[in-house]
Amino acid sequence: MEWLKTVLMVVQIISAIGIIGLVLVQQGKGADMGAAFGSGASGSIFGATGSSNFLSRTTGILAAVFFLSTLSISYVGTKHENDAGVLSKSTTVTTPEKAVKDAEKEADSSVGSSVPK
Repeated sequence: MEWLKTVLMVVQIISAIGIIGLVLVQQGKGADMGAAFGSGASGSIFGATGSSNFLSRTTGILAAVFFLSTLSISYVGTKHENDAGVLSKSTTVTTPEKAVKDAEKEADSSVGSSVPK
């Protein structure tokens, strides 16, 4: 299972780096308004309007991969025991009379013991 955790962590790190890169490449919503008045270049690698759909869609996919890998790492990392819970364990009921008898037995056994002086 350790190799699965390692693979999931690599996928998570790659998707996180991809999200960071894609967010930094994208233009803000107000960048087009400044370009309309001539104070900035609205061109990018993918063109003025074609980049938003591709980049935002890819960012969404990488975000989904990131969240799924995070949930998978937390699921794989926890210990899953096949314990049915409290009801599957047997319990011993101690009555007050039994507790008194056990205490008397312990007291009787300690009376005859030698205690170093």
